[in-house]
Amino acid sequence: MEAASNGAISVELFIGTQLCSKGAECLQGVADSSIDIYISTSGGAAGIFPYVQVLDLPYLMSNDRIAEHVLTGDFTRTMRQMALEDSGGKIRLMTIGNTGGWRNFANTKRQIAEPSDMRGLKIRTVVADLPQELVKALGASPTPIPWPELFTSFQTGVVEGSKNGITDIMNMKFPDAGLKYVTLDGHAYMGALWWMSNDTFMSMPHDMRRVVVDGFAALQQATFASPKRKSIKAYEDFVAGGGNLYVPTPAQKASFKKAATPVYDWFKSNVKNGSKIFNALTSAVPKAEGDFESGTLQDIN
Repeated sequence: MEAASNGAISVELFIGTQLCSKGAECLQGVADSSIDIYISTSGGAAGIFPYVQVLDLPYLMSNDRIAEHVLTGDFTRTMRQMALEDSGGKIRLMTIGNTGGWRNFANTKRQIAEPSDMRGLKIRTVVADLPQELVKALGASPTPIPWPELFTSFQTGVVEGSKNGITDIMNMKFPDAGLKYVTLDGHAYMGALWWMSNDTFMSMPHDMRRVVVDGFAALQQATFASPKRKSIKAYEDFVAGGGNLYVPTPAQKASFKKAATPVYDWFKSNVKNGSKIFNALTSAVPKAEGDFESGTLQDIN
């Protein structure tokens, strides 16, 4: 942005909790323009915009190509408009990237190939309702544990599994605590939501707004790429250390999705504007799948 604007826009980075600590506090800073830009996970923004948890709903997007197609299109614009309306025109969603790949089920006990394999496992979740509803729908026992306590909780058996990306698993050295099995079910896309003060954005001249939008588009592509690169070594290290990776068959993935169906109903019934954003996502996904299938058929024939 600085280069493309010939210095008209300057960017100053504040790392960690220099400006704020929790999601609601940071988003309030964006709303009152004391913070221009803030990045959150869906969980971090859910206290203000609960419907962003649609990204945590399981098995709605099948792979990176589909997710990236959806997130660069009208689905994100729909969520942007919803956030603007709910914040009184103060908080603008600029883009949705990726923060750590895909969430997969990992555990200390056994390989998980079918939903029935989840039965009885104590799976670590955050305190939020949605991930707990998913774990219960699959027959396991949700166990809310703070992230810093998870390593010790694996060691002591307080929990037996979690739902994390492979880079988080390896960065936290969870295999050293007994985590041996990872099932690449890819049940949720780990979205990174980039928010901007709408007052700051709209105060810019039109040409500078275009520079900012182009900058966020480049940032989005960078966040799409980074987790893929990091995951290659993470998977290699996990297997080299004796870890067991399992990729469910299409039929098994369908079984997981069927078992998780009650979570969709819960979301639409219990989350404000849940039905609206759910319909936006589930409408965008088939369009993306159709675009790719058409091209794939041409490529393989």
